[in-house]
Amino acid sequence: MDVAAESTDSVSTGRARLAAELRRLRGLSGVSGRELGRRINMSQSKVSRIEAGTVLPSLPEVAAWGAALEASIDTRERLDALTRIAHREARHWPALLQDRDHLQDEIHALETMAVRVRTYQHSVVPGLLQTADYARRVFSLFQVPYSDEDRSAAIAARLRRQQLVFEPERRFDFLITEAALRWRPGPSRLLLAQLDRLVSISTLDNVSLGLIPLGAEASTTLSHGFVIYEGPDEGRGTFVAVEMIHGPVEVVDVEGIELYENHWSRLERMAVFDDHARSFLLTLAEDIRSSTG
Repeated sequence: MDVAAESTDSVSTGRARLAAELRRLRGLSGVSGRELGRRINMSQSKVSRIEAGTVLPSLPEVAAWGAALEASIDTRERLDALTRIAHREARHWPALLQDRDHLQDEIHALETMAVRVRTYQHSVVPGLLQTADYARRVFSLFQVPYSDEDRSAAIAARLRRQQLVFEPERRFDFLITEAALRWRPGPSRLLLAQLDRLVSISTLDNVSLGLIPLGAEASTTLSHGFVIYEGPDEGRGTFVAVEMIHGPVEVVDVEGIELYENHWSRLERMAVFDDHARSFLLTLAEDIRSSTG
């Protein structure tokens, strides 16, 4: 198909066109939404929301959709192109949260489909590693205010996501700056408990924890945070999620993904790992105790 021609159409229809194509494909296959969800490890309600255009599926989710319905190569390529176009549209937090309490279940679905998740954070401890109290404070500072009920639901869903970290067949890599480790959304005891959790998680065989000290010689700039999701299908199953102030952005084109892969490699050169990372956390904790003593 002519992807360039597709791109000249109004991008405001991208999500609607993708939703219509996915809905049409499932209808032609004769597979129910419940059965499709079972095949691709997705709830029936999310299948319905994707087909209604209220939820934008990721590239791996669309690939799984086409494979589960045994779509032709041409159809899968069309779905791939439509997904890339839809993800170029601007999405803002108020619109994303208009029909749901939080986005943690959508993020969990991405993590469940991935075999490796690489997370870089320069300003906050990543959600997969947060203690309950730390997460509560983070959600209280979110740009779009949560109701008390929605905030509680979001925290509970974030903690459920963390169970994946303990599945040995999955790989989780984290790069966190010292500035993020020192950022304190609450009292010192909260931060000390968070650092203690990081020490514990760092001992898992399927987890790599890299910490970037402020004094490390720079090999690149400390940009915004991002997450690289790697699916079981090499190449096509990889994409990058970037959480911006206005809303989330997904990078699905090969050139864009390569930029983030390269940036990750440069950030790794500045980080300390394993025993050095744990020693760094213990020293940081002692510094916090001394300064608040």
